[in-house]
Amino acid sequence: MTHKKIFKPLLLLLVVSLSSFTVYQFGKNHLLLEMLMSALDQAHYSPLKVNDDFSEKAFNLYLKRIDTNKKFLLKEDVEQLSKYKQKIDDEIQNGTLEFYELSNSLITKRIKEKELWSKEILSKPLDFTKDDEYETDGDKTHFASTEADLKNEWVKMLKYQVLSRLDEALTGQEKAKAKKDTVFTEKSFDSLEVDARRKTLKANEDWFKRLNKISSKDRYSAYLNTITGLYDPHTEYFAPKDKKKFDQSMSGQFEGIGARLQQKDGILKVSEIIVGSPSFKQGELKAGDEIHKVAQGLNEPIDITNMDMDDAIELIKGKKGTEVRLTVKKPDASFKVIPIIRDVIEMEETYAKSAILNNKKKIGYIYLPMFYADFTRNGAHKCSDDIKKEVEKLKKEGVEGIVIDLRDNGGGSLQEVVEMAGLFVPKGPVVQVKGKSGMPNIMENRSSKVVWEGPLAVMVNHGSASASEILAAAIQDYKRGVIIGTQSFGKGTVQSFLDLDQYVLPQFDSLRPLGSVKITMQKFYRVNGGATQLKGVTPDVALPDPYEFLEIGEKDMDYPMPWDEISKATYQEFSMINYEKIKKASSERVKQSAAFKLIEAEAKELKAKKDDTKYNLKLEKYRAEQKQMREQNKKYDGLKLEIKGFSADLLLSDKDLMKSDTTKFNKETKWVKNVAKDNYIFEASNVLNDMK
Repeated sequence: MTHKKIFKPLLLLLVVSLSSFTVYQFGKNHLLLEMLMSALDQAHYSPLKVNDDFSEKAFNLYLKRIDTNKKFLLKEDVEQLSKYKQKIDDEIQNGTLEFYELSNSLITKRIKEKELWSKEILSKPLDFTKDDEYETDGDKTHFASTEADLKNEWVKMLKYQVLSRLDEALTGQEKAKAKKDTVFTEKSFDSLEVDARRKTLKANEDWFKRLNKISSKDRYSAYLNTITGLYDPHTEYFAPKDKKKFDQSMSGQFEGIGARLQQKDGILKVSEIIVGSPSFKQGELKAGDEIHKVAQGLNEPIDITNMDMDDAIELIKGKKGTEVRLTVKKPDASFKVIPIIRDVIEMEETYAKSAILNNKKKIGYIYLPMFYADFTRNGAHKCSDDIKKEVEKLKKEGVEGIVIDLRDNGGGSLQEVVEMAGLFVPKGPVVQVKGKSGMPNIMENRSSKVVWEGPLAVMVNHGSASASEILAAAIQDYKRGVIIGTQSFGKGTVQSFLDLDQYVLPQFDSLRPLGSVKITMQKFYRVNGGATQLKGVTPDVALPDPYEFLEIGEKDMDYPMPWDEISKATYQEFSMINYEKIKKASSERVKQSAAFKLIEAEAKELKAKKDDTKYNLKLEKYRAEQKQMREQNKKYDGLKLEIKGFSADLLLSDKDLMKSDTTKFNKETKWVKNVAKDNYIFEASNVLNDMK
């Protein structure tokens, strides 16, 4: 379905609604809001009623986003804004922007006040002998009733920031002394405290400088994205400059660390790690991580909280071969410094590749990091073609089963999913795609020739989303294989971009450019009729999940679209797998596995860390807590050890091809060694051993 067909009603609506206005009567912000709301109403899969309930939700979400940690606005400010709590819908209907303009004015004023507070508080020594606590989770706090109360919260926040630097410096000194470092010169506590305050002051000065640079245009974009955020987490307004950057990020030309980022509530969050990138190879930065500070090599880190997204990204980007150090907050609320050497992404790393797993039987292993396809060039890589080649190679090596690893595969080409399913399932439906009205479109595999008929397992985890979930769901619904791992992400929606400029009437040409809106227009459904939205795919064989208690799926986002179901497609199930026997055998192995016991313990600790968001501001207690956290993290190093009785090898045909390319051979050898240390892959091979 083309945009032209979808948005013809939208165009007509806009002509009617806007034809009576002139450029002078209708400002750009008003025009943009009018067109955005029309686009959402006409094109979104599930348009909303713009009423008092809509207004109240928009108010609460916007308030949360402009002052996430409740450190700027007073209770009286919120009360002043609250008179618009059920009037935002009226403003949308009437083309007024009083609520936005008042909120913009208030937050701008309060930022300037807090800048002075920060300088004042950090100008003199802080008391670290009091048993105070600082709450880091804004959802657990309230807006302060008085300036005195709010200032006290600022004292606590700045103490916490200084303590973090103090602990780092003291720990560094202790390690140097223990190693008897001759170059090391010990500093007094007072000297370290002054240095920590100085660094915190500099970081906050930079922060406020960035806050004061935020333009009214940027704040208005944030306001519009509060409105789009009520429809679903993936519907989003893009200002012209933001759309240009998005297009560049999707062009396949990447340089830097290779992570896609998005900003929410003033926090820069990792939305995706680009396969083959420096971040991917380094391995510690994950989707869902929050980036709080950026340092160039060993230089002092810069706090990027509430920084303009463009400015923050400029700090993270850099020349090939240079180091950037990211201070990130993990989903469990712990902080970690991650060093990454910037580089150009090797696109070859995105392609499917395989290995031989040796575990009683010879098992084929195929790793697919994304569903890629380039339809613009003849002979370009398509993942369905590449998977077919890998399967053929594995068959020649005499494998008795195949594992397809879709963990952390965020999706890609829908057509490739259909083609790939046809490698394992004969002719039939693979996925149903439905718009807001009409019958679902059933996408079918039309080939009756199956490439692999033997035992099959598909691995998924929380990072498996969209197209990955469709393939796993199809294999599961047909009962063609066993799905192994942890619950998938639960993204079952399809988005398309609408360029608002193409619907601007001639009398409004002077107000261009308006930007674009990415709108959810369709939903995926399994062949069994159930949506992948929200629920994702539940594994047949569930394995312990270190992130079991953390909020990292679609269901944990603001205003996700609901799960629903449609009619079942017509398809024929296989009946060759004894699922109960396989589940029981796997459960017994997991109970006896030291590695999985460790993973279960890690999950509980991560939950405890996440729930405990308060930090003691007494120096001794704070340092003891940090030391305990560092020691706990060391326990999980054992998960990276070799597994007895299990190994992995490169395919003989691949070794022959790499004879003259020692660099590639060494790189692939390193990869296959890590495969052999992966307890989830090991258990997947055990499951295939159980299948006849």
